[in-house]
Amino acid sequence: MARTDVQGAVEGGSPRIVAKFGSKLLTSDGGQLDAAVLADLVRQVAALAADGAQVAVVTSGAVALGRDRLAVPHLQRDIADRQVLAAIGQSRLVERYDTLLHEHGLMAAQALLTRADLAQRGGYLNARNTIDALLRLGVVPIINENDVVADEELRGGAFGENDSLSALVANLIDADLLVVLSDVDGLFRSDPRTDPRAELIRDVEDIDAVADYAGPPGRGGRGGMRAKVEAARLATGTGTTVVVANGREPDALRRIVGGEALGTRFWPGSTHTESRKRWLLSGLGAGAGRFVIDAGAVRALRHNSRSLLPVGVVEVRGDFERGDIVAVEGAGGERLAVGISNYGAEEASQIRGRRSDRIEELLGYYYGDEMIHRDNLVLL
Repeated sequence: MARTDVQGAVEGGSPRIVAKFGSKLLTSDGGQLDAAVLADLVRQVAALAADGAQVAVVTSGAVALGRDRLAVPHLQRDIADRQVLAAIGQSRLVERYDTLLHEHGLMAAQALLTRADLAQRGGYLNARNTIDALLRLGVVPIINENDVVADEELRGGAFGENDSLSALVANLIDADLLVVLSDVDGLFRSDPRTDPRAELIRDVEDIDAVADYAGPPGRGGRGGMRAKVEAARLATGTGTTVVVANGREPDALRRIVGGEALGTRFWPGSTHTESRKRWLLSGLGAGAGRFVIDAGAVRALRHNSRSLLPVGVVEVRGDFERGDIVAVEGAGGERLAVGISNYGAEEASQIRGRRSDRIEELLGYYYGDEMIHRDNLVLL
């Protein structure tokens, strides 16, 4: 695949893509999962992976498969019923993905998330580290909301289903591109179902200027265009480009990643680095946590863009938890950086000054080699 704007944003690395497949794209008019559509989408994911991209899939379809398996047509009317159907269908959905990916030499991994998981400091780091590791291993994460304990998707709120989950995942893994595929061509200035001259908006730089065109939540799907626009607002705010397009267009996903102007493209206002730096710096005064590091660690951070390892930490100050933003200081008290700690204060005190290969021995568990990973560290 030729070098694109998405690939160009990842100098020397693999582009990260979140592909969201909506319920109206994946199901037929009768509500059954459309096997041909799913197989074609997986084929495109596999082709992107073969070209060097890392792709995470946020998918609907569990309720449709659950309904088909249970064969009780009336069981679909309220939230509890839909949670039952999702619980029955989820394993079948992931099995379908895994079988189809296996045909292309790939593997699927299931990840069920809720907003509560990502709102908790430890949950956020665990999800980020797990999905990041899967992508680096060449595994395709198949992500859905955990409907048994979270009902936002099933309620179909304007900002509470798989559209917004896909934006949260894009933020979580620093995706370069989020592609939201449904049965609509993009964002129009008027309703194309009633206005044959409705104009498709190709590019959006200011979401506030087009938000009124989104309308109410859609029928059939759980979110509609309004949810997609709000998801685009969330994802673009932290540096991810978003495209909303019709997934039934031939080879839509690959064409979008290749730079073709399909659907509506929402442009980010800043880069991932700028957004993450602003977020980390905004939390600088939120806690009293401090790592005091030795001269070797100072050089590693300043000159080699390395992670902060326990061996370079000489003192741990303050009370903080895993996932909190902490400051990094030199022995003379100079402020060097801020970052997200992989370990709480008590844990950090036990492993400071030690080699990373002793962390599990000392703590009895292991959250990674780094006290602060370089991706979660901003130099001052």
